[in-house]
Amino acid sequence: MLKDIKPRLYQEAILNTCAKQNTLVVLPTGLGKTAIAMLLAAHRLKLYPNSKILFLAPSKPLAAQHLDAFKKHLEINPDEMELFTGETKPEKREESWRKAKIIFSTPQGMSNDVIWSRISLEDVSCLIIDEAHKATGDYDYVWLAKNYHQKAKFERILCLTASPGANTDKILEVCKNCYIEEIEVRTKEDDDVKPYVQDVEIDYISIELPEELKAIKKFLDASLKSKIEKLKSFGLGSMQKTKGDLLQMQKDLHGRLARGEKDFALWSALSLLAESIKVQHTSELLESQGVSAAINFFKKVKEEGENGKSKATKNLLKDENFLAAYAKASALESESIEHPKIEELKRIVLEEIKNNKECKIIIFTQFRDSATRISHELNHNKEVDCNIFVGQTKKGETGMSQKEQIALMQNFREGKFNTLVATSVAEEGIDIPSVNLVVFYEPVPSAIRLIQRRGRTGRLEKGKVIMLVTKNTIDETYRWAASRKEKKMYNSLKDIRTKLKNTTKKQPTLSDYSQEEGIKIFADTREQSSGVVKLLSDMNADVKMQSLITADYIISGRVGIERKSVSDFASSIIDRRLLIQLRELKNNFERPLIIIEGMEDIYSVRNIHPNAIRGMLATITVSYGIPIIYSRDAKDTAGLIMAIAKREQNDSGKNFNPHTEKKPLSAKELQEYIVQSLPNVGETLAKSLLKDFKSIKKIVNAEMEDLKRIEKIGEKKAEDIRKILDANYED
Repeated sequence: MLKDIKPRLYQEAILNTCAKQNTLVVLPTGLGKTAIAMLLAAHRLKLYPNSKILFLAPSKPLAAQHLDAFKKHLEINPDEMELFTGETKPEKREESWRKAKIIFSTPQGMSNDVIWSRISLEDVSCLIIDEAHKATGDYDYVWLAKNYHQKAKFERILCLTASPGANTDKILEVCKNCYIEEIEVRTKEDDDVKPYVQDVEIDYISIELPEELKAIKKFLDASLKSKIEKLKSFGLGSMQKTKGDLLQMQKDLHGRLARGEKDFALWSALSLLAESIKVQHTSELLESQGVSAAINFFKKVKEEGENGKSKATKNLLKDENFLAAYAKASALESESIEHPKIEELKRIVLEEIKNNKECKIIIFTQFRDSATRISHELNHNKEVDCNIFVGQTKKGETGMSQKEQIALMQNFREGKFNTLVATSVAEEGIDIPSVNLVVFYEPVPSAIRLIQRRGRTGRLEKGKVIMLVTKNTIDETYRWAASRKEKKMYNSLKDIRTKLKNTTKKQPTLSDYSQEEGIKIFADTREQSSGVVKLLSDMNADVKMQSLITADYIISGRVGIERKSVSDFASSIIDRRLLIQLRELKNNFERPLIIIEGMEDIYSVRNIHPNAIRGMLATITVSYGIPIIYSRDAKDTAGLIMAIAKREQNDSGKNFNPHTEKKPLSAKELQEYIVQSLPNVGETLAKSLLKDFKSIKKIVNAEMEDLKRIEKIGEKKAEDIRKILDANYED
C-alpha cells in the first residue's frame, strides 16, 4: 500500500475512522496528515477500482508537493496521477481527467472545470481537502464539497488541517460546509503521538521601542485620539480604538448605507473611520516593523491624497499630528535610525549559523517590504545566504511566480542557502524538513497562523522558535491574543463532537425546493465569478458556459437577461455601455429582461445626479419596453432566473441555442451609434444632430458655431466634439 513508510499507530486509528465517515483530521504539522490521505486513497481505490481520488490544496506549489509525495510513497502507477493547473489547456485537463486515478488541483481551477461541465465529480470516491480551515464563506472548497456531496456515487470526504479555527462556531462552519460526520484530533501531548514528537524550544525576546520612535508614536496617538473624539459626536462614543473595533464599526456603517439609510453623518463617520484606520496602521507598522515600513505607508497616503483618490487621505494630509509624525520619521530615516529588531535578528541568525553550519532558518514577517529589507540586511554578512519567499506579484510590490516559488523551496530543502525570509505564503503545508529555527519577526494575532508558522520546525529533530516582541506595543497584544485563541481552539475541539451530530445533518436549502431536472441555461463566461452560476448549478440546472454575444443569461429562444450589480448599473450609465447593451438586448430577444442585484441605494453608489438615474430607468422601461427586476443578492438572482427559466421552458421547450452573432443594426441605428460615440453625446443628442445635419459626414465637417446651434450643445461641448474630430491618431 505505502512504500518506505510504516503507518504509525495513531495514523492507523485515524484511518479507521476516515474509512467509515467523512472526517476532519486535526493534527500538528509534521505528524503525517498526508500519509493518512495516502492510506485512505489506496483504501477507496481498492473498494471502488473504477473511481477517482481528488486532492485539493490551496496553491499550486502545495498541490505539486502532494503529487510528489503520492508518487514517492503510494504503490500506484505514477502515470495515473495528474496535477491540474491553469497553465494546462482545458481540453487537455478534460482528457487527463478521464485517464487519471488521482488528481491534484487548486479549488479555483477545479471549480472552473466543474462549472464548465468539463468534468463531473460523480465518480470520485474520496475528496481530500488540505488546509480545510479555509472551507468558509465563499471559498471554492465550500462549493466543491457541496457539489461533490450532491453528485458523488461513493461519497467520502477527508479534511486535513493543523488548526481548524479559533472558536466553536468557526470549526462547526468548516464541518457543516464539508459534511463532516466525525473529528479526529491529536495534540503533541497525546500518548499515542508523544513518541513521534520532537521538542520545540520557544523563546520570547522583549525589545524596547527606542525613544525616537516613541516620539513619532506620540504624534500618531494624538492624531488617532482626535479622530476618536470626533467620532463620539456621531454616537460612537463607546467604541474603543483597536484596529478590530475600527474595522467592525466601518463594516456596520457600510451595512446601514447598503440598507438604504441616508444620513450625511454616516458618510462623515465613514470618512473619519477611514482616516483612523490609516493612522492606526501607521502606528502598528512603526511599533512592529520600524521607520522604513512606516515611511513607505506615509508616502502611499501622500500619493493617494495628492491624486485625489479619497477624502480620507486628503484630510490626513491636513492633520498636523499626522504630518508631524511623517516629518519626524523622515528625519530618522535620513539618519539611518531603525527598529532594534533588525540588529537583534542579525545576532540571532549569526549565532545559530555559528553553532550549526548546516542549519536552516525561516524568518516570518507580515509584510513584503519588511521581507525585502530583512533579506538585504542579513545578506551583508558573508555567513548568511538569504532569499525571500513571497506570494505572486501584486501591483507595485515584490512577487514570485508559482514556478519560482517551487524552485526556491527545492533549493532550500537541498541546503543551497541557509536562511529564508517568508510572508504568510510559506505558512501552509509547505514541506521543509529539518528547519532548525523559526523566527517570528512580529507576533500574529491568529491561532491558525501561530500554529502553522511554529510547525515549520521540530519535524524530524529538535527545533527552536523565537518571537520578537516590542514591549508595550501591539506586538504584546497579538502575542497573548494568539495564545488565548489556540487554547480556546483545543477546548472547543474537545466539546464539539456532540454538537457536530446536530449540525451536520443536511439542512433544506434553496436547491432542495427548486431543483428541476433538465432546465437549460446559457451563461456568459464573464459571469463565472459572480456566484450566480454556482448557485444555478447547485439547483441542478444544466448550465452551459459560453462567450455570449448579448445578455448574461439566455433561458429560452426569446428571453435574454442582463444582470447588473447596483454599482455596475450606475457605472454603465456613466460610460454609456448600458444604452448599447439595451439596444442589443432589444434587437436580439423578444422578451429581454434586466436584473439589478444588491441592497445598496442605487442613488448613492456613484456620484450621479438622481435625475440621470430616473431618466435611465424610464428609458429602459418605457423607450425600450424592457422590464427591470430587483434582487437582493446572488442567491435571489439565481432563484429568479430558475423560476423564469422553468416557466419559459415548460411553455416553449428546452431545444434552443444562444445567438451566435449579433443581429445587424439598421443603417439608421448604425448612424446613431456612431454619433453617440462623440464626447458627451447621448442617444437624444445624436438623433438631434442627425436630424439637423442629415448625415454623419456633415456633422464631422461642421464648424463649432454650426454645432452650437443644436439645443443642449454649448461652447464646451462643441469644443470637445471638434477637438476629438480634429485630433491626429497616435498609434
